[in-house]
Amino acid sequence: VQLQASGGGLVQPGGSLRLSCAASGFTLDYYAIGWFRQAPGKEREGVSCISSSDISTYYADSVKGRFTISRDNAKNTVYLQMNSLKPEDTAVYYCAAPTTLPYYCSGYENPYEYDYWGQGTLVTVSS
Repeated sequence: VQLQASGGGLVQPGGSLRLSCAASGFTLDYYAIGWFRQAPGKEREGVSCISSSDISTYYADSVKGRFTISRDNAKNTVYLQMNSLKPEDTAVYYCAAPTTLPYYCSGYENPYEYDYWGQGTLVTVSS
């Protein structure tokens, strides 16, 4: 069971990036996926979550209206579309999956709710 996060890079303020979280070894359809980020010297922060069966999505206040989480079951991948990026969005972004089924993201900000983690992808927002 593996999660592979990708899509990070250097982008100017106001720009966009799309992160991908590809799963191998299991089918993502029934699993919730959370996105976290960790900036240097800061704690890991829950950014977004998409629940089992896509019933609900959640966003941190700091990204609401700018980030969108979605799923493509055919590609076994969850995406995080990030628009209007700000320098404070700079961080390593991780995707994670809890083994609890179903999971409706009620405690999505808590990293201890998740059992599988991707390796992280660096997003740098700078001019």
